[in-house]
Amino acid sequence: MTSTISKKATLTLENLVLHYGPIELQSPLSRDTFVALAEYYPDLRMERETNGITTIMSPVKRGSSKRESALIALLYMWNELHNNGEVHSSSGGFDLPSGATKSPDAAWISPERLAALPEADEESFVKIVPDFVAEVRSGTDRLKKLQTKMTDTWLANGVRLAWLIDPYKEKVYIYRLGQAVEMVEGFADRILSGEEVMPGFELPLEKMRRRV
Repeated sequence: MTSTISKKATLTLENLVLHYGPIELQSPLSRDTFVALAEYYPDLRMERETNGITTIMSPVKRGSSKRESALIALLYMWNELHNNGEVHSSSGGFDLPSGATKSPDAAWISPERLAALPEADEESFVKIVPDFVAEVRSGTDRLKKLQTKMTDTWLANGVRLAWLIDPYKEKVYIYRLGQAVEMVEGFADRILSGEEVMPGFELPLEKMRRRV
């Protein structure tokens, strides 16, 4: 793979994604080709659908990066306090039972699900479904596509609790396995709870607000 991609092509792809947002490749990729592409472009985020369609995503801008970092920091501190499972950032890829490889903005895996892993392999994508995921909408994200991702990818593969946070409209869509979607509107004085999936975890939505 490496020998067939020139430095000029590298610069062109990275610049296209940076300036024009997500790029969906026209031809489906096998899993091996997807892994090789991800290794060749380690600074770019990529996701592969079950059918092999691959999307290359641009780095997020300042506001989105700040909001994602705040969420991950709070999740990490909660996890450390409870000596629980694993926290993963948007850089992490999950190999899902459906055959897709996806990267949420934040994820948490319980000790119970971690125990089902046959062995710890730190040089591959995570081969287990997280208990919790969160997606924080950025300026280049289409809301409808994210909503489809929550139901058809995360819940369909067994995620127990998922949050879709839209700072542009100050709405949160809460997805629970086997239940209807709940919408929370307005971030002022609102706090999201980890419920029975992550007891004691709280996210003040004030930290997700846009500063304009």
